[in-house]
Amino acid sequence: MRVKILPAVLALVASTALAACGSTPTDPSSSTPVTFTQTVPVPTTTVPTPTSTSYIGPQGLAIETGPFLAAATTTPLGRVIDGIQCQPLRQFAYRLYVHLQVYVGGRSRALPGGIGLVDPTAVAGNKGLLFSPQACYYWLHTRAADGLVQVESPKDRRYTLGDFFRVWDQALSRERVAASRGRVTAVVDGRRWTRDPAAIPLREHESIELAVGRPVPRFQAVDWTSTAY
Repeated sequence: MRVKILPAVLALVASTALAACGSTPTDPSSSTPVTFTQTVPVPTTTVPTPTSTSYIGPQGLAIETGPFLAAATTTPLGRVIDGIQCQPLRQFAYRLYVHLQVYVGGRSRALPGGIGLVDPTAVAGNKGLLFSPQACYYWLHTRAADGLVQVESPKDRRYTLGDFFRVWDQALSRERVAASRGRVTAVVDGRRWTRDPAAIPLREHESIELAVGRPVPRFQAVDWTSTAY
């Protein structure tokens, strides 16, 4: 039996939902807070990356191979995360760029583009997808599936890999990376990191590798000379 829903009922439900979803970040240091008047959808999937041969992407870095480590989910509605805000424009007062590669069981797992972008959209070029938000940028984000983590902040502060994973809304510890569990081996610029990987400080042009379980692949530093970052 088909059930008819009266138009008046639909209108009441829609207006109630829109009224309930308004939100404004409350951090007093924000000079350009973002006000949302409706629910900002965050995609749970993005276009998959290649699973074997990599290629140079839109930012001059190789697109990472393998399935995505996790979808590009970001905390809904752009709320402030440990002082990290979501703003409508990119911030250039303090910038640094690092590369993150993750392995699970010795196999590459890619980072998706769109992490830290609320309501992201992608522009397809001859070198792949480049993401931009319709709502706002978190100060830590990714714009392509090449592992480039962009720190673009209005102020100089110490950011860590744990900050990036919190913006991504994913777990990071000695025994877990996103949903993958096992002993985590962290290598930063070719040197073993023995503390909690969430404490790894983000520094300009670092190459960070996380390996969950065994084997631990040989470290490969990123060549930054072909990028604009």
